[in-house]
Amino acid sequence: MSYAVKEAFLTLQGEGVQAGRRAVFLRFAGCNLWSGRERDRATAQCNFCDTDFVGTDGPGGGKFADADRLADHVARLWGGDEDRRLVVITGGEPMLQLDHALIDALHARGFRIAVESNGTIAAVPGIDWLCVSPKAGTEVVQRSGNELKLVWPQTGVDPADLEGWDFDHFLVQPMDCADVKASYDAAIALAMERPKWRLTLQGHKVVGLR
Repeated sequence: MSYAVKEAFLTLQGEGVQAGRRAVFLRFAGCNLWSGRERDRATAQCNFCDTDFVGTDGPGGGKFADADRLADHVARLWGGDEDRRLVVITGGEPMLQLDHALIDALHARGFRIAVESNGTIAAVPGIDWLCVSPKAGTEVVQRSGNELKLVWPQTGVDPADLEGWDFDHFLVQPMDCADVKASYDAAIALAMERPKWRLTLQGHKVVGLR
């Protein structure tokens, strides 16, 4: 299988339980909830996405003919140190492209694999850390993992309905939108009212990382 990658680069993980960890950030092109084009945003199932996942023209992006070539690319971005290798795979929706061959190839190069998904496509076995971020109005089939990240506020989502899902960590993240203060206030209020939830921030934006 070939892979379309929007961008790939070495950074620090910016959000969630693993925030602050050195990681290769691998963003696949394409999503099943939005085309990525602004003209389609208003009618998309996920209309608040804050990332560009269209095409393969980002830094470190491109088309890779097979899993070994992409895994070698990730390893080069990490550098020579083989200690505590971590790759964070996202999109768009990474489950449209992530497969057994790539998981095996990355594991063979010593990487721990973290994935950030919208949960509408079942996760491929072998992922080491799975974060699911549900979107209102979609059918989430992946209801287990390590980290549930709820971008908030979202009309049509009741956090109480998610609390029975099988995750180790329940995180609420303020939506990056025009009224940032209102989204921060709403996320803080949710964490205060429902102790199962913990506030998480997009630290990479605060400190100016990609």
